[in-house]
Amino acid sequence: MMRATTVSRRRSARARVSALVAGGAFAALVLAGCAAPAPEPAPAAEAPSSAAPAAGVETPAPAASPSGSATPPADPTCENIIPQATADDFKSLGWTSQEDQFRMGATALDDGIQCKWGDTKIASDRVQIFGWAPIDDATAKTAQKDLVAAGWKVEKDADGVYVTENPDWLNGRGADGYGLTYFFGDGFVKLADTRQSLILVQSPR
Repeated sequence: MMRATTVSRRRSARARVSALVAGGAFAALVLAGCAAPAPEPAPAAEAPSSAAPAAGVETPAPAASPSGSATPPADPTCENIIPQATADDFKSLGWTSQEDQFRMGATALDDGIQCKWGDTKIASDRVQIFGWAPIDDATAKTAQKDLVAAGWKVEKDADGVYVTENPDWLNGRGADGYGLTYFFGDGFVKLADTRQSLILVQSPR
C-alpha cells in the first residue's frame, strides 16, 4: 500500500513539472508574439558618385595659361614680330634679315630678338631695325636708368615709356627728331630705328 502511494506521488510530481514547463513555454510564446517587431536595419549610406563632388568639397577650376589659351606664346623671330605683309615687302625688294641678341646698353635679354632688315648685297645705310623682348619691371627700370645715364631721352605717356636717342646724335637721321627708340610696355620692350616705326613691332604671332 505504501509503495503504491509513493508511486502515485511521484507521478503527480512529474505531472506538475511537465505542466510548469509547458506553461512556461506557452508564456514565452505569448510574450514573443506581443513584443514589438525588431526595427529594420537602416539602408547603408551611398558613397558619393565619382561624377559629382561630395557636399562641401569645392572642385578646383582648371588652371589657365598665362596667355589665356592652351597654346604657349611663340618664340620671337625676325618675321613674326612685324606684320607678315611688311616682311613680304622687304623680301620683294631682295632684303633679308640679320638676327641678333636684344640689347639695351649693358642689358641683354636672352628671350628677345633684334633684327636688321636690308640688302646684304649692297653696302648701304638703308636698313630697318626692329626688336622685341619680354621683360620684368625690375629689369626695365634698370635698363631705362642706364640709357638715361648714357644720354638717352625719356618720354612717358599713358601707354608706357619711350627712351630715344639724344637728338644731337642723329645728324639728319630719324624722323621728327626721333632715332632709335625703345618702348617699354606691360611686360615687354620693343625697338625700332625710329619712334614712328615702333607701330610695326608686335608681340610674336
